[in-house]
Amino acid sequence: MLKAVYGPVPSWRLGRSLGIDPVCKRNVCSFDCVYCQLGRTTDIITERKVFVESGRVRRDLKGIWKRVKGNADVVTLSGTGEPELAENLGELIEIAREVTGLKVAVLTNSSLMDREDVRKDLAMADIVVAKLDSPNPEIFEKVNRPHPSIDFGEMLKSMRKFRGEFKGKYALQMMFIDLNKDYAQEMRKLTEGIRPDEIQIDTPVRHSPVRPLTQEEIEKIKNVFEGTNYISVYDKKKPEVETINREETLERRPE
Repeated sequence: MLKAVYGPVPSWRLGRSLGIDPVCKRNVCSFDCVYCQLGRTTDIITERKVFVESGRVRRDLKGIWKRVKGNADVVTLSGTGEPELAENLGELIEIAREVTGLKVAVLTNSSLMDREDVRKDLAMADIVVAKLDSPNPEIFEKVNRPHPSIDFGEMLKSMRKFRGEFKGKYALQMMFIDLNKDYAQEMRKLTEGIRPDEIQIDTPVRHSPVRPLTQEEIEKIKNVFEGTNYISVYDKKKPEVETINREETLERRPE
């Protein structure tokens, strides 16, 4: 059985990140992204439920915290599946902050933000990094391969709504690959309606079924986002970090 806590891992976006996996079950997600480092999603769902008991997360976190303290900048809820699917997401955010005293981030694909209970849980975090990889429904279907019930237009509307409610840092992660690299201008236009604090220009530099864009290709995309508050995967250096449980980390972040 996977442990609920892993890392810390070096993150170009967040620094030294201690991970909490709210799902702990491979390939359970509301998307089946073509670039996913964990491979194909075998269980594409949108129903929220408790995958990992909150008490187990508290025990796992307390068990590792003494060894990690001073070696982590943030606790990040992410891992083998979509965090929004975890019905106890809000509790897990509270536990992370209570045990560590660190800021808490959630990495999400944004698919369930139209639900009030999901937005309420996400609002408890200090940082929310929301995925936006597509400029329109057609590319959305090709890149993210979502659950049939997820509507691209409604997802965008809910992202704007959450932005208006959220008091913390709201970042948009954009994963650029061959399928969407020519739509940077349209994707920039979408960000103007969402008004994120930060735009993260990314490409799958770790293990992935698709090739990462080259640094030159990313430079062209950066030019489109000139004048916005963006950061780029090829520009930011990863911090030095001592990973406590390497095997657990590799389950979520294959090299």
